[in-house]
Amino acid sequence: MYPFPYPVDEPHWVYPKKDDDLRDAIIKEFRLHPVIAQILVSRGFKSLKQIHDYIYGKLPELHDPFLMAEMPQAVDRVCRAIKDGENILIYGDNDVDGMTGTTLLTEFLQDLGANVYFYVSNRGALRQSLIVEALEYALLNNCKLLITVDCGITAAVEIAKMVEKNVDVIITDHHEPTDKIPHCIATLNPKLLNNPYPNRNLTGVGVAFKLAHGITNQLISEGRITSKKIDLKRYLDLLALGTISDMGSLLEAENRILVRYGLRQLRKGKRMGLSKLISICDIDLNDLSTFTIASKVAPRLNSLGRIDDPRKGVQMLLVKNAEIAEKMAVELDLNNIERQKIERTMSLDVDATIQENPEILRNKAIVMISDKWHPGVIAILSTRISKQYNRPTVMIALDKDMGKGSVRSIPEFPLLPALKECSDLLVNFGGHDFAAGLTVKLDNLEAFKNRFIGLANENLSDSDVMNKLFLDAEIKFNELTFDFMESAKLLEPYGNENPQPILYCEARQVWPPKIVGKNHLKLYLVQDEDDRVLEGVALGRAAQSQNLRRKNLLLKIAFTPQVSRSSIQLLIRDFHIIEEDNHSAEV
Repeated sequence: MYPFPYPVDEPHWVYPKKDDDLRDAIIKEFRLHPVIAQILVSRGFKSLKQIHDYIYGKLPELHDPFLMAEMPQAVDRVCRAIKDGENILIYGDNDVDGMTGTTLLTEFLQDLGANVYFYVSNRGALRQSLIVEALEYALLNNCKLLITVDCGITAAVEIAKMVEKNVDVIITDHHEPTDKIPHCIATLNPKLLNNPYPNRNLTGVGVAFKLAHGITNQLISEGRITSKKIDLKRYLDLLALGTISDMGSLLEAENRILVRYGLRQLRKGKRMGLSKLISICDIDLNDLSTFTIASKVAPRLNSLGRIDDPRKGVQMLLVKNAEIAEKMAVELDLNNIERQKIERTMSLDVDATIQENPEILRNKAIVMISDKWHPGVIAILSTRISKQYNRPTVMIALDKDMGKGSVRSIPEFPLLPALKECSDLLVNFGGHDFAAGLTVKLDNLEAFKNRFIGLANENLSDSDVMNKLFLDAEIKFNELTFDFMESAKLLEPYGNENPQPILYCEARQVWPPKIVGKNHLKLYLVQDEDDRVLEGVALGRAAQSQNLRRKNLLLKIAFTPQVSRSSIQLLIRDFHIIEEDNHSAEV
């Protein structure tokens, strides 16, 4: 498996921006390789302090949780519930971010001796209301306090009903707020207007952790617990899992700290259910990375929220018994296999529809609707299609007179302003500027489709929807050493907004290419100033073998270098033939 999809068509190369003064200052300050310094310039850093925090951030440098608006009110209410022995309900969203945040607060409060229940939203079926069942569950279990995780910011009407029933509510969420903020005890969300919290990019589990951190600090300062009572580091594995799965920004310094230390905690294998799941994924704990979590662990957990009961995910993350954990991990793996079958069927349907109706791609947005699709899997589809065609994409699964939609977008077209312009046609919507969900009545489907596509056509240019390959730095083969690869680890963890670097250079073929794995090309490359031959794999480019069957072809290659066993290999993202040697002969 590779950490990126192979290209569908030839992308437009976007060369790195230059700032020689900043690059030289980075080299001098941090004694970094010039190519590493250029990568940091390309990633948009403006100051040496930003770069220091990005590379060297440590746990003591996490932001004070009380910088978040309304944190004092939230902490006071939870501490009172613990002291008075009130029942507390943790209500989480049904994805990995919601599951990990729910697990974190449930386990944390249990460790403090609180009476805790948890409930996870099951949104596989179409529903207009997202939190109605939470109220029923809270009343059934006499819970006086309800804490949401990764949801609630757009549920003002439902939360008002809870308050009417004398259930206090604390919202912990990271989605973009709508115009109407719920009226409750406290709303913890770094995206609230005028919120002084420095990290706007916390995920749901990150906000839940901040609440736990605030409660811990207050209880210690009041002398109600000792500093040894709660070790917040033990929850960092959940933070890494949730942040990576929800595509939290890993350019953001605080998220990087949480994920970097969280990966260390994960590798210890102390959380029984998670350890068994990682084993089922056939991952060695020592090889655990952001990529293996995103590609193997997260999809299995997410399959619960898509086609089964997401409460099982929290149960597995909480379980202490090895035998039960093993059974749960196996069941979860089987769920994922079923989810993959459903996804394959739906993907074939979507691809066939686009092939038969090429006019779909004449617009700057894609909106597709079907009554054959599983509503729990459309998010995977919308993500793939949006990336493949570099367009805002809406996939809507129909059920009787209602449609559930998953929306993904590109940087040039933030979603929430567009969805607000369509709000009179929608039952509800919510999410981020690049990933959102919506519910729409059958009667409004065609009007919504036309308006959404119209907004994209008005606001996007042809170049906006062109596939692009963003290059980080130019490099020579003689600079691609093991020392360089070790230095590049400073850029880890990789993930959303901080992908593996893409480098570029010119290189000449020393031998003709070889087709590997049916679809891929292996290239054998050399530079005139360096006799060393480097192997490169060009994914999905086997069909171009004929064009390359000449020695000494000069290519411009864009690639990500990787260490494979005892050698450095190139994962080639794209290449151009730029010169054909007059003496080259067909092989």
